[in-house]
Amino acid sequence: MQQTRDLSLSKVPEVTLTFWVIKIAATTLGETGGDAVTMTLDWGYLIGTAIFFSLLIVLVALQIRARAFHPFLYWATIVASTTAGTTMADFADRSLGIGYAGGSSLLFACVLLVLGLWYWSQGSISVNTVSTPRVEVFYWTAITFSQTLGTALGDWMADSTGLGYEGGALVFAAGLAILAAAYYWTSAPRVTLFWAAFILTRPLGATVGDFLDKPVQNGGLALSRPLATAVLAVFIIGCVVVLPQRAGRHPGARQVPV
Repeated sequence: MQQTRDLSLSKVPEVTLTFWVIKIAATTLGETGGDAVTMTLDWGYLIGTAIFFSLLIVLVALQIRARAFHPFLYWATIVASTTAGTTMADFADRSLGIGYAGGSSLLFACVLLVLGLWYWSQGSISVNTVSTPRVEVFYWTAITFSQTLGTALGDWMADSTGLGYEGGALVFAAGLAILAAAYYWTSAPRVTLFWAAFILTRPLGATVGDFLDKPVQNGGLALSRPLATAVLAVFIIGCVVVLPQRAGRHPGARQVPV
């Protein structure tokens, strides 16, 4: 007798090495892209936030309406969330004067609140269950807050601790290495490790992005923000085209003997 399982398709990709490579590149692009609009074009944080948040809303709506996983749509939405997160965090930290520590604390509370409501509503916060509109709303809300939190954390680590962009990047890279070790050599909850890694990849990308485009006197390389953004966009598109991706799967409720 053989058992088969009903499998429900998720509308997010399987969490593989490819996922993390593209995610880190997307977070770096979010930093350089957000800075290109708010600083290079000098449109300011408020206008930048309005532009990228509006784009994010449109892409999330398209993602929810989609009937299956579409790699380009998914990663476009991730890029929109990380770019919107950059401008929103900068607006809160700098224009509103909340500061890096205050902004990071507030956004961390928001992430925990969203994940708590998601768990209370669905009984799980695993990304493998992202296959219904309600869960997708929780998923993209948690992602947007985590991307915004990551920007604030990256700026706080680089500017307020004296580590600079290189030192901040090394700290967050070390944190990700610890999480990877916990994944392979401990029985720590996989869902917890995923969300911790998802949050940490954002400040890693933020510090790397700042290192690329900030002035030399501020510890950066003073590269062109639009050029860095374009190169990262080409890299991400190449990864999506070349590297295999498929929708994550999760077991259905029934097991049917055949």
